[in-house]
Amino acid sequence: MATEDTAVTEAGAAPAEKPAGKAEKAPAELLIGSGQRINRNPTDISFWALVAEDYRTNGSKLASCGFWALFVHRYGNWRFNVKNRLLAFPLNALFRLMFDFVRFFFGIQLSVETQVGRRVILLHHGGMYLGAAKIGDGVLLKQNTTMGYRIGGDYGLPTLEDNVEVGTGAAILGAVTIGHDSFVAANSLVLKDVPPNSIAMGVPARAFPKLDE
Repeated sequence: MATEDTAVTEAGAAPAEKPAGKAEKAPAELLIGSGQRINRNPTDISFWALVAEDYRTNGSKLASCGFWALFVHRYGNWRFNVKNRLLAFPLNALFRLMFDFVRFFFGIQLSVETQVGRRVILLHHGGMYLGAAKIGDGVLLKQNTTMGYRIGGDYGLPTLEDNVEVGTGAAILGAVTIGHDSFVAANSLVLKDVPPNSIAMGVPARAFPKLDE
């Protein structure tokens, strides 16, 4: 059975060899599968306060699949604080069971190595592969969104800054940055950086400044 530490979708698979003329490999801490066992949860809030905030942010509903995906992610990072191997073994086993449950039954694969900020909303579960380097505060992600390595491209992963919204069916691939307060339209394919306060749309996506409200 595939686990979070080994499971990689096609969008998330890194090329076996560095293509000629391509960018240098990204730092290990920004790569899924780097094996770095560090707690990437926000440091300005306790674990249980963070879980409570995720619960409120995702509608205060225990039936929210997005909340449970975030809970498993938060727990998966928290367990790295336990350094004793004997104590860590059952915690790791529980994480892998919960991760696979969320992946199979909710359709959300959120890598434990992705740095996830506060007040993130995973809206309308299903078809989510969230292999980003970082997801900032106040980000809203809708169903069928894909983030990961770009096949034949660079070795980096996307970064979503604060208050970004990603529409249904969008794909964000490679070492691109979606600037704060930007919107990625549904079914767009983002392969280049998006400036802050922009709207990105199309295949491949082009960025346009937001109109003044």
